[in-house]
Amino acid sequence: MPEWLVLVLAMVAACAVVVVITLVRHRTASANDDPSETPDVIEYMTMWIGVVYAIVLGLAIAGVWEARVAAQDHVQAEAQALHEISERVRVYPPAVRDRVRADVDAYAGHVVGTEWKTMTEHGRVTEEGDRLLRRVRADVTDYQPASDFEAQAYQPLLDQVTAADQARAARADSTGPTMPGVVWFGLITGAVVTIGMVFALQIRRTTRELVLAGLFSALIAFLLFLIWDFDVPYARGMSEPTGPFLDLFPHLKS
Repeated sequence: MPEWLVLVLAMVAACAVVVVITLVRHRTASANDDPSETPDVIEYMTMWIGVVYAIVLGLAIAGVWEARVAAQDHVQAEAQALHEISERVRVYPPAVRDRVRADVDAYAGHVVGTEWKTMTEHGRVTEEGDRLLRRVRADVTDYQPASDFEAQAYQPLLDQVTAADQARAARADSTGPTMPGVVWFGLITGAVVTIGMVFALQIRRTTRELVLAGLFSALIAFLLFLIWDFDVPYARGMSEPTGPFLDLFPHLKS
C-alpha cells in the first residue's frame, strides 16, 4: 500500500471516529445533560495532557528525523569513500587499477542491486557485501608501491578503505527501527487519551466543534504517520536511499 494512501486513510479514520462517537453520544444524551457544567478541573487536566503529549510527539519527531539524517550521512560517506578509491587508484599500474575499480564497482553494484533489498526486508546487511568489501581492502593493502609517487597515494587509499568500512558498519547499525516498541505504545496510548479528553469536555454537535475535533485528530494522525515514516529510514524515510551510489557510479543505473 502506498505511503500517501496510509496517511490519508489514517487521517480520515481518525476524523470519522471522532465525529461518529460525538453524534452517537449526542443522540443518547439525557434531556438534562448540560455541556456548560463541565468542571474546571477537567479543562485543566485536558490542557496539561495536551501539553505533555505535544512534548512527547516533538521529541519523537526530533529523534526519528535525526536518525534519518544520520542514515543519509552514512550512505553518502560510504559512496564518497568508494568513489575516492576508484579515482585515487589511477596512479597505480593499469592491471592493479582496473582490478581495484572492478572490485569497487562489484561492491557498489551489490549494495544497490541486492543488499538494499535485504536491508529493507530483513534489517541486516549481507555476508556477500562483507566479502566484496574485504576484497577491495585486500586489493589496496596487498599492493606494494613501486615508486615514491605510488607510495604517496598508498596511505590515503587505506584511509578511504577504512572510511568505507566504518560507514558500512554505521549503515548496518541503522537498518532497524529507531523507536522501540514501548515508545510506540506510549505514542498511541497518548493519542487515544488526548483525543478522548475532547469528550470529557462534553463536545457538542455544532459544525464548528465537529470541524475542530476532526482537524485536531487528523493532526495527531499526521504526526504519528510522520514518525512511522521516518522510523526505518532505509526502508521508508528516504525518497532515493541509494542516490549517492547512483550519482557517483552512474554506470550502475544501466
